[in-house]
Amino acid sequence: MIQKYRQAFNAAFTAEKYQQFLRELGKGFPEIPFRVAETPVFIPAALQQKLIAAGEEIIALIKQPNFKELTQKSIPAEWNVPHETGHPHFLTFDYGLCKDENGEVIPMLIEMQGFPSLYGFQTHLSHTFKRIFALDEQLSPYFNGLTQATYFELLKKVIIGQHEPHQVALMDLDAPNQKTAIDFFVTAEHLGIPVLALEEIKKEGKLLFYEKDGQKIQLKRIYNRLIFDEIGQNTAIFEQSFDPREELDIEWITHPNWFYRISKYTMPFLQSKFVPETHFLHTLKTIPADLENYVLKPLFSFAGMGVIIDVTSNDVAQIKDPENWILQRKVTYEPVIQAPDAGVKAEIRMMYLWPEGEEPQLSINLARLSRGKMIGVRYNKDFDWVGGTVGLMENQD
Repeated sequence: MIQKYRQAFNAAFTAEKYQQFLRELGKGFPEIPFRVAETPVFIPAALQQKLIAAGEEIIALIKQPNFKELTQKSIPAEWNVPHETGHPHFLTFDYGLCKDENGEVIPMLIEMQGFPSLYGFQTHLSHTFKRIFALDEQLSPYFNGLTQATYFELLKKVIIGQHEPHQVALMDLDAPNQKTAIDFFVTAEHLGIPVLALEEIKKEGKLLFYEKDGQKIQLKRIYNRLIFDEIGQNTAIFEQSFDPREELDIEWITHPNWFYRISKYTMPFLQSKFVPETHFLHTLKTIPADLENYVLKPLFSFAGMGVIIDVTSNDVAQIKDPENWILQRKVTYEPVIQAPDAGVKAEIRMMYLWPEGEEPQLSINLARLSRGKMIGVRYNKDFDWVGGTVGLMENQD
């Protein structure tokens, strides 16, 4: 959207250069199983300021003294983990890029999470874009004057804290084979922490251990990438390792309860020009007559699963647990990214780090491009100039 960069990028773009970029991006890592878009997003200063303002409004709600009371019902009883922290260590807010009544680009909140995202991979992605496509050196994916070096210092402070790197592990189900494994490996490379599958961690009493080179090492902290929704009813998997819901002598970065507290559940509490009208389905006294302008979302799902886009009154009537659904006014994504053949829609994820005893800091971003009905992979099959990317901004310092 910064026209001078967009025009120059498109004019110089070739399929061969894109393939070179993909090779460099994956060099030294397992194959990336998700599509990486052909281009970064060039975020102009006016949009950057709106994204910052939107985030400040959301954070003001999260920092309210009664926030935990407001969101207590968001945590499923079967997944409540003890010793919850006072605040999350990560915040990610997803905004669709739309146009307001004045024809100006405006971010509209789509999703939010108190859970980590691709904090490692996005640095690698932006660096590779800039190097392979010879982009202007002042373009940066970082906020608040951060550089790659100071960004990783901040990430290390949040994830490792006062511990030694070998006492902290990035953990997920079958971690090395997750779709986001490249993010795990980039993070491990920069922070020096191990990447462990859940089943590699063993419990003795309240303590957790893993083995390396025949040595048993006690874990003090877990950088948690495990989403309980992926386990579902298959809790027998904990018998081979440990159950996160038990009393354990471990620190969580971030505590699993925040995945639920800061989520779609939070959106009905937000009143902002950057947030579409959102209601808990069970609180609506009357269903809107213009349901075609709304989307129906289950509270306890992820990656867009279960979302009903073209809502009918029959869809609403068939919901057996309306307390677990939200009805949200649709937002119209504007195709503001100019591909060689047409405009492409975009989402920007603003990613914050929240060190212990400090304020949340907007740090880096993620972007996704789409030509389909929604942003997700299954809506964008067989398209080009779609997929995961990063927003680059002119350094304002």
